[in-house]
Amino acid sequence: MKIQINEHLIKHLLSFLLIGCLALGLTACGESASGLTGSYVDDTMAVAEALITTISTPAEGPERANQQRDARALINSYISLYRPNSSVNGLASFTTMQTALNSLAGHYASYANRPLPEALVKRIDKELH
Repeated sequence: MKIQINEHLIKHLLSFLLIGCLALGLTACGESASGLTGSYVDDTMAVAEALITTISTPAEGPERANQQRDARALINSYISLYRPNSSVNGLASFTTMQTALNSLAGHYASYANRPLPEALVKRIDKELH
């Protein structure tokens, strides 16, 4: 009888330990790897600022490739988070942001080794401000 109680107690302790680990692990996931928080306004401002910095960097700069890679990852994360969100995707601000992000992502996908055309930089800058 004593062995059954100990096994039962051990199973409960392991269950509580597993639940505690899961709870701790999930609370640590408040922000995504991209830095997006889930707050549409804050994320939109952060993405806009990051991309304005990226498009203002000289094309010949040594950090261009890293910034381009980071910008593409940020665009993908932002769009995948907010496009399916019906409370956000109908907003004019989201439509404008999506247009700017699609333009920039399209250029990076098709012409990754070429600098951004000045007309595209001006248009994206205008849409992000």
